[in-house]
Amino acid sequence: MDQLKLHNQVCFPVYTLAKEIVNRYRPFLQDLDLTYPQYLVMLVLWEKDGQTVSQIGEKLNLDSGTLTPLLKRLEQKKIIARSRSEKDERTVIISLTASGESLKDKAQNVPSQLVGSLSISVDELQKLRRIIDQILSNI
Repeated sequence: MDQLKLHNQVCFPVYTLAKEIVNRYRPFLQDLDLTYPQYLVMLVLWEKDGQTVSQIGEKLNLDSGTLTPLLKRLEQKKIIARSRSEKDERTVIISLTASGESLKDKAQNVPSQLVGSLSISVDELQKLRRIIDQILSNI
């Protein structure tokens, strides 16, 4: 097997799949006026409100240079609020606004809409997720 042929690369179909899945999210997220990275931030905050920029960055594997402009755009949309910690002024706390909290109800169907658009069973997706998680935990 020729290791330098594109179709022999593991990374290429993974890269292509990631791009295609993000593209599949677009019409569902358009109704929420969110980009995919903004949706990820919202998922983190819907799970636990009032997190620091660092905590969000850790969960999403994003550095503050990437995360800060994204958070500013969410703040401009009035769905999050940024405030300084009383304990440490250097720490910025990100909290949902009432609009951000209510957006959660509108987002409830996004995961099932995405799954429905992929033409694959939930079991197969869960298996894929387990394999991806295993690889990520090993690297």
